[in-house]
Amino acid sequence: MSAPQEMETEDYLRRNRDQWDRMTPIHARSDFYDLEGFKAGRCALMEIDRREVGEVSGRSLLHLQCHFGMDTLSWARRGARVTGVDFSPRAIALAGALAAELALEAEFYCCELTELPNILHRTFDIVFTSGGVLPWLPDLTRWAGVVAHFLDPGGFFYIRDDHPLRSIFEDQEGTEEPRVRYPYFHSDRPMRFAEQGTYADPEADISTESYEWFHSLSDVINALISAGLRIEYLYEFPFATYRALPFLVQGKDGLWRYPRHPESLPLSFSIRAVKGS
Repeated sequence: MSAPQEMETEDYLRRNRDQWDRMTPIHARSDFYDLEGFKAGRCALMEIDRREVGEVSGRSLLHLQCHFGMDTLSWARRGARVTGVDFSPRAIALAGALAAELALEAEFYCCELTELPNILHRTFDIVFTSGGVLPWLPDLTRWAGVVAHFLDPGGFFYIRDDHPLRSIFEDQEGTEEPRVRYPYFHSDRPMRFAEQGTYADPEADISTESYEWFHSLSDVINALISAGLRIEYLYEFPFATYRALPFLVQGKDGLWRYPRHPESLPLSFSIRAVKGS
């Protein structure tokens, strides 16, 4: 991790997009995503997402930052009319190919999130996003505006993501206890991360470079409120859905916790917010 050289926001986003293009085929081959299992019928959605979003059959659903579409297509299998969006051309190409191979009805668009209102011209019952999306967004106010723009009156937005507090801790292998390393509060200038491998395949023969923005929990909530959405609930959870930090241990339920205080450290959160009728 280091402070990046000063660049325009568009340059940071372009470099991130190039990285996701390079990672997509690696992720598609990884055990982490288990693409073959998904093709055979496995649902890619986390149980918590299925439970909190609820019944989607017959409803329109827009999935923002969808990567290569496994979650999007899982919602389609559950009866939703789905549209997925991501900024990686390679990811969207794979998502479209998966939809065709599996004979699932889905639309996919490739663009920066804030450009979507210029491309897609309809609204949805549900806007959905989850799993490691917020650090890639430089401006949560613009993000929340896009969310609100695409919601039907009475529709809802759902997000489940890493808790912002989780992001402050040392994440180098060998770390056995929580230790603060990164900032909690937002800065317009992102942090630069250079690593070997990816979160889906740490042993992959790839050097990655990413630029990520930190956002506090209040940033997320206030952005949604400022976009005119009503917060229906905010939940915080003492578990991560993957090995987000080196000192987490996986339980029998498949979730990851800090073993010394398994109910004390907030590691993920969910929000459901409604657009007024």
